[in-house]
Amino acid sequence: MSKNIVAITSCPVGVAHTYMAAESLEKAGKEMGINVKVETHGSIGVENKLTAAEIEAAEGVIIAADTDIDLARFAGKRVIEVPVREGIDRAQGLIQDTLAEKGRLQIGSQAGASSTSEEVSASIGHTIYKSIMNGVSYMVPFVVTGGLLIAIALSLGGLPTEAGFVIPEDSFWLHINNIGGAAMGFMVPILAGYTAYSIAERPGLVPGMVGGFIAVNGSFYGSEANTGFIGGIVAGILAGFVAKAIKSIKVPKAMQAVMPVIFIPVLSSLIVGLLFIFLIGAPIASLFTSLTTWLASLQGASQIILALILGAMIAVDMGGPFNKTAFLFGSGLIAEGTYNVMGAVAVAICIPPIAMGVATRVYKKKFNEEDRSAGTAAFLMGLFGITEGAIPFAAKDPLKVIPAIVGGSMVGSVVAMVSGVGGHVAHGGPIVAALGAVDNVLGFTIGVIAGVAVAVLLIGFLKKDLEVAPVATATTNSVSTSSEATIAPTVEAPVLALSDLTNTELINLNVTSGDKAAAIQELLANPAVDAYVTDKAQVVEAVMNREQQSTTGIGSSLAIPHAKSDAIKEARVLYGYAKDGVEWESLDGEPAKLIFMILVPAKAEGDTHLKILQMLSRTLINDEFKASVMNASNEADVLALFEQINNAE
Repeated sequence: MSKNIVAITSCPVGVAHTYMAAESLEKAGKEMGINVKVETHGSIGVENKLTAAEIEAAEGVIIAADTDIDLARFAGKRVIEVPVREGIDRAQGLIQDTLAEKGRLQIGSQAGASSTSEEVSASIGHTIYKSIMNGVSYMVPFVVTGGLLIAIALSLGGLPTEAGFVIPEDSFWLHINNIGGAAMGFMVPILAGYTAYSIAERPGLVPGMVGGFIAVNGSFYGSEANTGFIGGIVAGILAGFVAKAIKSIKVPKAMQAVMPVIFIPVLSSLIVGLLFIFLIGAPIASLFTSLTTWLASLQGASQIILALILGAMIAVDMGGPFNKTAFLFGSGLIAEGTYNVMGAVAVAICIPPIAMGVATRVYKKKFNEEDRSAGTAAFLMGLFGITEGAIPFAAKDPLKVIPAIVGGSMVGSVVAMVSGVGGHVAHGGPIVAALGAVDNVLGFTIGVIAGVAVAVLLIGFLKKDLEVAPVATATTNSVSTSSEATIAPTVEAPVLALSDLTNTELINLNVTSGDKAAAIQELLANPAVDAYVTDKAQVVEAVMNREQQSTTGIGSSLAIPHAKSDAIKEARVLYGYAKDGVEWESLDGEPAKLIFMILVPAKAEGDTHLKILQMLSRTLINDEFKASVMNASNEADVLALFEQINNAE
């Protein structure tokens, strides 16, 4: 009797790699005589959904995903979790590992062997990482919304004073500023709440948000300082594991219904809150009080050392306790007639968000479209001295981003201190220079430019290229990491065949351009395309704009450029074969030889291009089929092969 394995594949884009991994696993299963059923979590929803009976009958579970997958339904099964790319590259190995029971036992059943310490450590680390990413994804809209509203209000309604930028009480812009402040006020509680939610699901939400709120309100532990977003992350992780531990306690059936509503949130909120009040918050408050005293002793001959320390403190937690301590130290000296410390702080404050905004545009392979949207907001926030604009980037990749922005702020702070920049108001960013609130505007400008340049260079050196970049979205919908956001209604699509979308005239078997942009233009230069496109230049621009978001060279000699445009009249697929290959910046570094260009009208059904991408990805993972297409001698033979490509299961 044949053995059964179930799997889930999902990539942040929810398109090519999701279906390529599914096809690879299914194909490997057939070759090994194993029934492998794969549920895909793509951009058009969950397809081929696993049933309870199929899960029960399975020998094990393979999760090849770069998004958060709810594992609750696999309780009692051994689960192997790997990046989606491994589902493509080592499908047979994953199946063999599953049959050898190398997966981690999903808690929820009493059966199973214990995990090794290495497996537990790796699992906990992976859980924490994905949980923080989940919290960040929900936090970003609050940071962007609040930061931009505050920046707009300060720009249009703020007046420079010795106490900082002040918006008059009777000004309309004060209301805009307050709305922005409200949004920013939710930032850390949301980060903590959804970090905990990812660990413990719904029971973790309340203690996470409560812990996050306490983390940024020093009054709970007797301090004017607070623990900032770092404290929020700690609160979220702590709340998640506490809630999860309480959830695992066996209770009588009569109590089970009220556990997630009453007992778990109440007990976990108390535990997390009391830990912050008595163990976490108070020592940190004492640390920052001592830190302020120490900083005061570094004036005079130790000004460069002071500038280095202030720059590091401003950037390391971006609005948190270190940042606030440095800021309050600088602003407090204004009343004493000492302006150079605030001048250094004012320069350092704006460097992290401005640098991240610039970096997202300079390093297109290191950031996705969601990052670039946040980067634009961060850049604007930096202009108005709002350091928090860099928080989403630091929370997402702290080991790379924080050292880079700290280095940049330190350089900017030193340049400002050495050149005698003076800050006369308790605020920072180019806005204070523009409004004449600093001495030596030239030195201020040089300090900002130097700091941003250093931070951007460090980002380029430290941060790796993305393996898979999400599709452009204004929020985080395409990169959902919560279990509820990942699960979408099952979609039953009509059969769509590639041969319905192309013809022999749209096939070019002799693409000679070795450059991506030239190859795209060469395919569109075909006179037969005129029947479906009204403005080729506009289509070229649309295709290239998509390439700038992230490469469509998905590896294995395959590239699938695509675009929507008002200049496209009907959905069509152009095919080109480049014998010598085209440099496409593919994920595996290899040139692209098979190029499928998907053209879809701007007003077409929202998921048309996704369906086409899906069917191409699933079929072209088959090396034999791909070889047949590459070896076809004429257009008619290629079209005949294309008749086999459709989206039927």
